[in-house]
Amino acid sequence: MSTTTVAAPVVPIATSTKTPDPLRAKRRRKLAQWGFLAPAVVFMLLFFGYPLVRNVVMSFQDYSPSTFFTGKAPFNGFDNWKNVFQNDLFGKALLQTILFTIGSLIGQFCIGLALAVFFTKRFPLNGVLRSLILLPWLVPMVVSGIVWRRILDQDTGVLNSFLGIFGVGDTPWLTSTSMALVSVVLVNIWIGIPFNMVILYGGLQEVPKELYEAAALDGASAWRTFRSITLPLLKPVITVVLVLGFMSTVKILDLILALTDGGPADSTQTLGTLTYQNSFVSLDFGAGAVVGNILILISAVFAVFYLRANRNEGK
Repeated sequence: MSTTTVAAPVVPIATSTKTPDPLRAKRRRKLAQWGFLAPAVVFMLLFFGYPLVRNVVMSFQDYSPSTFFTGKAPFNGFDNWKNVFQNDLFGKALLQTILFTIGSLIGQFCIGLALAVFFTKRFPLNGVLRSLILLPWLVPMVVSGIVWRRILDQDTGVLNSFLGIFGVGDTPWLTSTSMALVSVVLVNIWIGIPFNMVILYGGLQEVPKELYEAAALDGASAWRTFRSITLPLLKPVITVVLVLGFMSTVKILDLILALTDGGPADSTQTLGTLTYQNSFVSLDFGAGAVVGNILILISAVFAVFYLRANRNEGK
């Protein structure tokens, strides 16, 4: 007896012939990108964009303490700007800001670079010493200022007591118009050395060791090796350190307030402290906004320089 099997009918599987729309896919990618960027954009607009615009507008208004109660701040054109530029204290503060910034940057960079090169050598307690040098950078600047104010005190300061052992008289570090700015610069150098050292030390780790070995075989001196190999390869890092150091130094306020409060006789007054004095001491918010805008403009110029330098290095 034979059996026959009947094959089941084959049902064709439906396949979609619809091709994906490239424009729609591109649009979705764009929306996803903006979705990730949106929180950052909103944050920047709320906490940076609005205060910046508000500060610019305030510099053209007669903004006084009564404005907080009446809500009225009439526009006065360029009166605030004229008053600031005609004030002799503005020119003095601008000059002292330049001296303070240049002196701080030179000291921080030179000492930081020397320490970075020094710590590239292997020796016992290398890591421990590097960690200890970071302490000034970790301490809040106000705390550092208060501590150094006690150290530099003319009558009871530790520094004058130590120098007295060698017959040096009491030096008015913070109370002399000729010494106060120098003292503030030295304290700021002490605070900024760790930042420079850490960044430059990281850059030195990226310099190929083979180049140093080749220079040694050619009989190059240590200075020639540093000038011909280390500095050129470290140029991008140096640019970052100097620009970021400038932008953080030019607007310093808390350190100077803790040390000298802008005195004596305005000898340590800078644009940062002048902004504070106009706005919160004299309650002339329009003049304070003017000086603040000048600081923002100076920082913006160096930010553009930093971006252009990085772009040129990338090419």
